[in-house]
Amino acid sequence: MKKFLSIILAVAMFAFPAFAAEEVLVGEISTSTGDFAAYGFAEVESVKIALEEINAAGGVKVGDKMLPMRVIQYDCRTRNEDMVNAARRLVNQDKVVAVIGPSGSGLCISAAAVFNRGHVAHLGTLPTNPMVTMDERGKVRPYNFRICFLDPYQGAILATFAVKNLNLMKAAVLYDVSSDYSQGLREFFVNEYRKMGGEVVADEGHRGEDVDFRAQLTKFKEAKPDILVLPTMGKCTPLAIKQAREMGFTCPIIGGDGYGDFWWEIAGEAMENTYWVSHVDKGDPKLKGFFDKFEQKTGTECKEFMNAMMAYDCLYWLKDAIERAGSLDPEKVRDALEQTKDLKLMHCTLTMDEFHNPKGKEGIMLKAEGGKTSYFATIKPEM
Repeated sequence: MKKFLSIILAVAMFAFPAFAAEEVLVGEISTSTGDFAAYGFAEVESVKIALEEINAAGGVKVGDKMLPMRVIQYDCRTRNEDMVNAARRLVNQDKVVAVIGPSGSGLCISAAAVFNRGHVAHLGTLPTNPMVTMDERGKVRPYNFRICFLDPYQGAILATFAVKNLNLMKAAVLYDVSSDYSQGLREFFVNEYRKMGGEVVADEGHRGEDVDFRAQLTKFKEAKPDILVLPTMGKCTPLAIKQAREMGFTCPIIGGDGYGDFWWEIAGEAMENTYWVSHVDKGDPKLKGFFDKFEQKTGTECKEFMNAMMAYDCLYWLKDAIERAGSLDPEKVRDALEQTKDLKLMHCTLTMDEFHNPKGKEGIMLKAEGGKTSYFATIKPEM
C-alpha cells in the first residue's frame, strides 16, 4: 500500500505543478500502466491540454473569483484494488472537488462506493456498463456520472449494424468473462440480435489475460458463423482477430467502443474488414484542432482518440458545473453536474438524464481499412 501511494504521488506531483493556495483541485485516475496503458496515455495527455487551456484563459470562475485549476493524477495500473486506493486518497486526503476517469467499467464500479460515501462526484470517461451509475438495486448512484453512452445502447447498435447494414444473421461471440464491460456488452448484443431474428451459433468466453483463443475459434469453425462479434477491449482483442484470420475466418468482425489504434500493431492486416462502435468520428473537421494540438504536445498521433476526446471534454464539463454551482463544495458541484443541459462540448452537446447518463447521443460505426479506421455509418437503433 505505501509503495503504491508513493508511486502515484510522485506521478501526480511530476505531472501537475502546484498553483497558489486558493485553487480548484481536481482528481484524475488513469490507466497509465497495465493492459489499458494506451487508453490511459491518451486520457492523461488530453486532460493536460484542457487544463493548460483553462488556466491560460484565466482559470475557473467561482463566485466572483477566477481561480486556477490543478489536477492531481494517479495511476491505478488497470487494477481494481489500486483504483479503490487512488479514489480513497483523492477523496479523503487530497480533498478534491471531483474526480475524472478512467474508462474501464469494472474499475469505475469498484470505486463507486468510495465516491458516494465521500460525497465527491466521479466522471467516467468511457465506462459503458449500466452498473457504473446504477447500483444492484436499480437505484442511481448519486455521485457517479459518465459522458459516454451505455452498453445496452451500443449492444443495440452492434445488432442493428449486423442485421440491417451487413445482413448477417449467424453470429459467434467471443467475450471476456473477467470483464464487467465485456459481459454486459455481450448480453445486450445477444438479446437485441435475437430479437431482430439473428441466431447466435456459438458463444465462448475467455479471461482478459489470455493470449491463445484457438480452442474457442475451433468451436466457431464448426458452428459456421457469418460474423464474429468481439465485445472486448485491450490486447486480447487484436490477438483474437489475428488468430481468427490465421485460422481462415474471412467474415466481418465487429465489436464495441473498446477499439484502440494500437491493435494494428498487434493484428496488422488482420484488422481489415472489422467494424467498431465509436463515440467520436476522428475525421470530423471540428475536432481537427484538438487532434493537431495533441500531436504537437505529445509528438505522437492521437491513436486512442475516443479516450482522448472524452477525457478532454470531461474537464470542460466539470469546469462548467463548478461555475454554475458558484462553489467548490463537492455536493453543490454534484448537483450542477446532475443539472447539465445543452452544454456544448467539443464532441457533443451534453444533457444528463435522470440516471446520470448522456441523453440522445448517436453511435458511429468505424471501418478498419488500410491501416486505420474511418467513419462508416451513423447508427440510431430502435429501443
